[in-house]
Amino acid sequence: MEIFTIKVGINRCYVIKDEGIILIDAGSPKKIQRFREAFNRFHIHPEDIGLIVLTHGHFDHAGSARDLKTLTGAPVAIHKNDKKDVEQSRIQFPSGASPWGTFLRFMLGPFSNNAFTRFPSVKADIVLDEKDYPLIDFGVHGKIIYTPGHTPGSVSVLLETGELFAGCLAHNNIPFRFKPGLPIFAEDLEQVKESWNKVIRQGAEKVYPAHGDPFSVDVIKSKLFK
Repeated sequence: MEIFTIKVGINRCYVIKDEGIILIDAGSPKKIQRFREAFNRFHIHPEDIGLIVLTHGHFDHAGSARDLKTLTGAPVAIHKNDKKDVEQSRIQFPSGASPWGTFLRFMLGPFSNNAFTRFPSVKADIVLDEKDYPLIDFGVHGKIIYTPGHTPGSVSVLLETGELFAGCLAHNNIPFRFKPGLPIFAEDLEQVKESWNKVIRQGAEKVYPAHGDPFSVDVIKSKLFK
């Protein structure tokens, strides 16, 4: 199994190459050339990507989803609770989950709906629910897990080898955090913690956040089990 990281601004999108290939998240709008260059660099043919998983419906995770769907021909999977966000191009900005998050939301909120954040709608082909969604049909030994809290429809991808692609279940780069930890934006922080307990019980060991570098799940355990 190989894991490739595609940096799109402050976002990290991931390509998982196992027996098949999937893409996790689609970055911000108008970044299709960045993805083309990354696929070429990784020696991946776009048409070999079998699935695009959106961890949630925010513009910086779903912004280039329609272009990527056109390029790859892959179906788009998103949870039913965030489905309307991507199909109706809705701009959502979650509440602050920390003093810094509350301050940033206050400062950035008025600018959250502009030419930079608006993104083309994309039809959801696979609508996820609360049940785990195995990825073996796409040639990947892992599953999609419902991990709400940041948004009502947030999901994560957990591989059988312990890698967790957590979307915004955690943050680990500026301007969010100086070191890894729980997200500074969340609709329900207690639900975030419940989601972490869920993925830890299912074997998460190494966390790949959508914002920042990978880190050990022990960092999260230390915050949950003080």
